[in-house]
Amino acid sequence: MPLIFLRRRAMKDDIERVEYASMLYDFYGSLLSESQNEIMALYHEDNLSLSEIAEELGQTRQAVHYTLRKAEKALKSYEEKLGLVASYKENRKRAQKAYKIIESAGMAESYADGLKQIIEQITE
Repeated sequence: MPLIFLRRRAMKDDIERVEYASMLYDFYGSLLSESQNEIMALYHEDNLSLSEIAEELGQTRQAVHYTLRKAEKALKSYEEKLGLVASYKENRKRAQKAYKIIESAGMAESYADGLKQIIEQITE
C-alpha cells in the first residue's frame, strides 16, 4: 500500500478514536475519578494537547498520557457493560429512517414537523 494511504487511514482512525472517546466521556464522564475527569475535559472539551494539559496541571506529558488512556479504558469498560452509546447510535439511525418515512408519506407539513419533534425528543 502507498504510504500516503496508510497515513490517511491512520489519521482517520485517530479521529474516529477521539470522537468515540468524546462520546463515551459525554455518557460516562461523571463515573471517572476527579483527575481523570479533569484531563478528559481538557483534552476532549477544551482541545488542549497533552503538553498543554501537563503544563497547566504541573504534571509530565507522560503522566497526562497515562491518565488519559486509563480513563478511556475505563469508559470503554462502562460501555461494554451498559451499552448506552451503542443504544444511542442505534436510536439515531432509527430516527433517520423515521424521518425518511415521514418525508415520503406526503403528509401535511404541520403533522410532519410535529412527528419530527417527537422523534427528536425521544432520541435525545
